[in-house]
Amino acid sequence: MNIDLKEMTQLAAAFRDLFKGYHISRSEPECYAQLSSMQDQYRALFRALGFELVCDPRGFYYFVPEQVAPQVNKTAQRLALFTFILVEHLADQGRDPLSVLDGGSIGRDELPALLEKYRDLFLQAEVTTFEELEDKIIRRLTQLGFAEDSNGVYRFLPPMHRFLDVCLSVQHDRDLAASLHSSDLPLPAPVLLDDDGDADATAVIDIEESEEDALARAMAEERAAQEMDA
Repeated sequence: MNIDLKEMTQLAAAFRDLFKGYHISRSEPECYAQLSSMQDQYRALFRALGFELVCDPRGFYYFVPEQVAPQVNKTAQRLALFTFILVEHLADQGRDPLSVLDGGSIGRDELPALLEKYRDLFLQAEVTTFEELEDKIIRRLTQLGFAEDSNGVYRFLPPMHRFLDVCLSVQHDRDLAASLHSSDLPLPAPVLLDDDGDADATAVIDIEESEEDALARAMAEERAAQEMDA
């Protein structure tokens, strides 16, 4: 495939965000538009670097790296657990969880009551105070493109579907247990694994190589490949 780097005007910005684990959606209109219009070219270039660019049909892009650092596991599962808690909380209030987590919002003032109500589950995520809830979960959601903070109102973005998928899987297990009339099947909320557990590439990626060096290397490899094909 012939790749013209001059046409990829959003390359540096897109790579910088994706490399750090950010999910690019329509909230980043310029990057999202170019990734959509030049998807094959971006995929080929990023593949040379060792990353798989994924386009979710629900409207967002993210990287799946070849290797994932253990700390990704902790962050990803912490955010999945928080999503599970939100789904339970919203359902208990008679609110539609999907409508809230798919483009809806919650207020910062709702978080203290949420922390108190689900304190035992938050302990799994090593979250015991309101400050830790904001720092370890809410801040990470906004840093990674899952939500936006607008003066204390947190609006959820399409990438939240990645965590909603986990919650739907848990709900499927519950429905299966109900259909079998069994009370013995363990159906817990998502449980955080130790740092040496299997990782999920939904969060920030801690890689020693800087994004500038990695991008330069990928571009050099792509140029070399094109010269060999010429």
